[in-house]
Amino acid sequence: MGLTAAVKTEGFETVTAESNSNWLNIDHSSFTSEQKQQLIGRKGESIDGIQYLANTILNLDRDAEQQNSFVIELDGYRVQRNQELATLTEDAIAQVKSTGQEVEIPGLSSAERKQIHSLLEEIEGLSSESRGHEPERKLVVRPQ
Repeated sequence: MGLTAAVKTEGFETVTAESNSNWLNIDHSSFTSEQKQQLIGRKGESIDGIQYLANTILNLDRDAEQQNSFVIELDGYRVQRNQELATLTEDAIAQVKSTGQEVEIPGLSSAERKQIHSLLEEIEGLSSESRGHEPERKLVVRPQ
């Protein structure tokens, strides 16, 4: 994208304590709001791509058990989006449990669907699947 920035690892101790991910924060202090939006992209597509590339590059030549998971953060985007995803997931769980009917969650990236699928694996009595084709693919939460 032709942009240069430093990457910092500090400031995410409370977030990373709950997960196995290492957070890499892009220093956005020299970016315009347009450049930040370009790096995040529509529905987070660009930052997801950057994150995928970072994970691939940083785990090259590592055995599977030595690989790390990296989350790319920019201007609070991931923290805010994770809060939104947590709310969407909690609402879907509550709705499925109260109605017994499945609930669709549209508009998620593949990385976000994977994140929610992982969260739902721990919820007894519920399951999830992805349905449809990109870009209209949806996550479905349903009773088991």
